Amino acid sequence: MDVKDLDLEDAVHYHYDQFPPKQMNYGNFVDSLIKATDAIARYDQMLKNMHNSEILLAPLRNQEAVISSRMEGTVSTMDEILKYEADHKGEATENPNVRSEVIETILYQRALKAAQEAMNDGYPISQSMIKAIHQRLLSFGRGASRSPGEFKKEQNYLADRNKKKILFVPIRPEQLQDGLDILFEYISKNTDPALIKSAMAHIEFEALHPFKDGNGRIGRMLITLMLWKSGTISSPHFYVSGYFEDNKDEYIDTMRRASETGNWDEWCSFFLKAIEQQAIKNLAIAENIRELYEEMKQVFAEVLSSKWSVTALDFVFTNPVFRNNKFTSNSGISAATAARFTRTLLDEGIIRTVEEASGRRPALYSFEPLMNLVRV
Repeated sequence: MDVKDLDLEDAVHYHYDQFPPKQMNYGNFVDSLIKATDAIARYDQMLKNMHNSEILLAPLRNQEAVISSRMEGTVSTMDEILKYEADHKGEATENPNVRSEVIETILYQRALKAAQEAMNDGYPISQSMIKAIHQRLLSFGRGASRSPGEFKKEQNYLADRNKKKILFVPIRPEQLQDGLDILFEYISKNTDPALIKSAMAHIEFEALHPFKDGNGRIGRMLITLMLWKSGTISSPHFYVSGYFEDNKDEYIDTMRRASETGNWDEWCSFFLKAIEQQAIKNLAIAENIRELYEEMKQVFAEVLSSKWSVTALDFVFTNPVFRNNKFTSNSGISAATAARFTRTLLDEGIIRTVEEASGRRPALYSFEPLMNLVRV
């Protein structure tokens, strides 16, 4: 559908010269700020107490990739993502046997992880970093024709194509660079509380809409990266797309109203509620994963009767969908021992067979106790 076929009558336009707002009334959202700060602090305390959070919380990154991509119409499942991971090492690659939606979700997951690694290496949140993330996100597939790594040169729009309406007209391309300069100066220098900065940076990034495609996914990544950079979370395992998807109409409408009326306080209240509710939900998921890990540590020790039992446990938590060849190559466990472990875990009902072995291709297994906690 061409833009000229869409109705512009009710469209909200970018808020020129209004960011950052000169004044905000903290009284309108101070209660929300306190609740969000408390909820995310409790979540982060749990992170700090986890000695192996990278192993246990890797599924949350996959959840975020699935949900954030789904918000843009790219529908895939956690099972599909983990099956792809089981069969492909390293970088995502085009594969005619894999749905394009799965590849796009994998690219999101890889882009997010690469951004986190870059920040670990000391790179700041900057325009060049955002362009590098975008380049990776749209490196091939349907996004490859959408100018990966390049800011827009033509006007773009946010539309409801079902209703044939343009909802929002972002900043004009000729004014984009000035808008980006202001945004990233705000990110690097403003002294607002970290949660407020994340709220304001997210809405401004979405309003600038600097790329042809992928803006929503990059904008939601920015929230996690900023909260981590500020020390609000001690490791980059907090994702808020679940709440945004569950409340998608309110999410979009509240952002539009900020541009339309200058009511930034309402947006901050919505964002802070999202952080609070998602922190509560993420804490419950993470605690369930940790409890499962402790329970399974005992089970694996008993049923495997091996010095490799914890190694095997860590492997299935990191790779809950796997083939035995990866079990061997990634864990250091011998092929014979891995095969014995797999048979034992199957007999005990701890894993199930997803695909039977075929020719030289090993069977595909799923660690169901963990999958049942993280499927979305």
